[in-house]
Amino acid sequence: IEADAFSNCINLTEITIPNSVISIGGFAFNSCYNLTSVTIPNSVTSIGNNAFQSCLGLTSVTIPNSINSIADSTFYGCSGLISVTIPNSVTSIGYNAFGYCYGLKSVTIPNSVISVGDYAFYNCSALLSVTIPNSVISFGHNAFGYCTGLTSVIIPDSVTSIGDYAFNSCYSLTSV
Repeated sequence: IEADAFSNCINLTEITIPNSVISIGGFAFNSCYNLTSVTIPNSVTSIGNNAFQSCLGLTSVTIPNSINSIADSTFYGCSGLISVTIPNSVTSIGYNAFGYCYGLKSVTIPNSVISVGDYAFYNCSALLSVTIPNSVISFGHNAFGYCTGLTSVIIPDSVTSIGDYAFNSCYSLTSV
């Protein structure tokens, strides 16, 4: 699916991607505001930057285990997103991947993830707790900034680098 293929298709509500698709281009479904359901098959090995940006109606996403990294701003601004399943195949979460996903309540970062990028979960205000697995070496600038509902974080010994403002304005944070 090429870049911008379905961008701004505001009345699109559901997508079933066939097994013949191996990549989803950047901004492919950008601003499909009413998109509530997407099925991504295991045949897909790459999802481009901003592919699902501002899909406001999207409530849950299961990323297939054929994906190695979550690209920059893939789900940026998906304010209705409540849950996301990240498979053990993913080794990095890109810049602003889930930024401004206000409704995101929980996320499990799998043991395969080595790095969490800048602004990866920026302004996920409904996020209550985060467990960072032993595989993570670094998380970037403002990675969890403005996660105002965040109450606890567990940081493992494997982490060697915590970016500037990593937990900036996490007003509810009581336990690290």
